[in-house]
Amino acid sequence: MATYQLDITREHCPMTFVKTKIELAKLKAGDTLEVLLSEGEPLENVPRTSREQGYDVLGIEPAGDRIYKVIIQK
Repeated sequence: MATYQLDITREHCPMTFVKTKIELAKLKAGDTLEVLLSEGEPLENVPRTSREQGYDVLGIEPAGDRIYKVIIQK
């Protein structure tokens, strides 16, 4: 299993999940993706949409000023 990172702190919806989904598609089962994103709409939508798509959201943690890290497992 491997861990990958994606920084979408400068992106806005709907591109936040589009870019996340593209990266998740590249992963093997069991791999994790650490997504850095801004609070607000991206923080609400990316974890929810990831769950709806069948991925496991392992955690959400602060990663800076108004920035969060969402850990998603394929």
